[in-house]
Amino acid sequence: MAVDLLLGLQWGDEGKGKIVDVLTKNYNIIARFQGGPNAGHTLEFDGIKHVLRTIPSGIFHKDSINVIGNGVVIDPVVFVKELEGLQQFNIDYKSKLIISRKAHLILPTHRLLDAASEASKGKAKIGSTLKGIGPTYMDKTGRNGLRIGDLELEDFKERYRALADKHQAMIDFYNVDIQYDLDELEEEFFLAVEELKTLQFIDSEEYLNQALKNNKTILAEGAQGSLLDIDFGTYPFVTSSNTTAAGACTGLGVAPNRIGEVFGIFKAYTTRVGSGPFPTELFDEVGQKMAKIGNEFGAVTGRPRRCGWLDLVALKYAVQVNGVTQLMMMKADVLSGFEKLKVCTAYKYNGETIEHLPYTIEPENLSPVYTEMKGWAKDLTKLDSEKDFPKELNDYIEFLEKELEVPIKIVSVGPDRTQTIHR
Repeated sequence: MAVDLLLGLQWGDEGKGKIVDVLTKNYNIIARFQGGPNAGHTLEFDGIKHVLRTIPSGIFHKDSINVIGNGVVIDPVVFVKELEGLQQFNIDYKSKLIISRKAHLILPTHRLLDAASEASKGKAKIGSTLKGIGPTYMDKTGRNGLRIGDLELEDFKERYRALADKHQAMIDFYNVDIQYDLDELEEEFFLAVEELKTLQFIDSEEYLNQALKNNKTILAEGAQGSLLDIDFGTYPFVTSSNTTAAGACTGLGVAPNRIGEVFGIFKAYTTRVGSGPFPTELFDEVGQKMAKIGNEFGAVTGRPRRCGWLDLVALKYAVQVNGVTQLMMMKADVLSGFEKLKVCTAYKYNGETIEHLPYTIEPENLSPVYTEMKGWAKDLTKLDSEKDFPKELNDYIEFLEKELEVPIKIVSVGPDRTQTIHR
C-alpha cells in the first residue's frame, strides 16, 4: 500500500479540511504531518461549521484513526479546547486519536517569544499568527525542544522549567512591552498537559509503516499551503515547516517511494492572509466582491484575506514541486456573476516575460500578465453533477487543465461536504 497525500497549493486556506472530510471514507488512517494550531481546517455538514487546528480532519468519521505525526507542533491548551469542542458530538476521540511521541510541544513562553519577536520588528512584521509556531520549530532545530514523549518522563517539569527560564531571558532581551502573567499561563498549560496524557502516545513511524504492511489505507493531511513552505515559499513571509510533499516523509516517517497519489487543492482564485508579496492581488471593487462572496476571513485568526485572480505561474510551480497527480478546485461558486475572469499566465520580471516563479516576486520587480476569459452567471451552489456546469466554467477548467497538465478531479461549489462534484 501507499500513502496518499493531500496538500494546499497556494498560501493556505484552500479548503483542505473539507476535502479530507470528503475523502476520509476511502481511508483507514488520516495523518497530519506538519504545522500546528496556526492551521484552521474548516468542515461543514448537517448545518454545523467545525474548525480544527491540530486534530486531523477525519475525526468526524467513526471508522477512521487519526494520527498526529512527528512533524506537528502541539499546544496542549489549544488542543484540549479542540477536544472539548468535539465532546458535544459524542466523538470517542480517545480511541480514534493518537499522537506521535516525537511531536514537539508549544510552551506558553513560545507564544510570548512569538509576540515579543513580532513586536520588535515594527513595520517589518512577517504576519505571524502569534501561536508560538516559529519559536517552537526554532527550538526543534536548535535541539532544545520538548516533545510529547517527554511528558512520560519523571523529570518533565524540570526540563520544562529550564527551557521556560531560557525563553524568559530571550523575551527580556527583545525589550518590548508585552503584558503577561506567566504563573496563570503555566497553570492552564499543566492542566492541559494532564488531559493530553489521557490520550494514546505512539512511535508513529513504526505504527504507520506497520499499517502499510497490513494493507491499511493512509491519507496524509498537510496544513497551510505550498507557497508558505519554509524552503520553497515566498520567504521570509512563510511558515516554519515544510508544507510541500517532502514534508509528509519527514513529518510522518514514511519513505518517498511509499507516496502514492498527491492531491493538490487550489481555489478558483487566489487569497493570502497577512504580509508578503501577492502579484495578482486586487485592490478594487472586484477584489472586495470576491472577499465578500467567499467569506474570506482566516478560520483561526479571523483576519481578512487579501483576494486576487488565479496565479497560474505560482500554481504550476506548486504542482511541479509537489508532484501533484490530481487537482481539486475549490470555491468555483464564488466566481459566479463575474462578467470577465482573468488568469495570470506569465510575469513581467525585470523587463522580460517569464513563466516560472523567480527568486523574488516583490511588486517593484514584477507584474502579472493576464489571459482574460468569459465568466459565468449561473449559481453553482445547487448543482450536483458536472453535466449541469455552464459552458464558461467548463472552458475555465479545460484551460487550467491544459496549462497545468494535471486533471481537475473535484470541483467544490459550496462549503458543505455535499457540495462537492467529482469529475
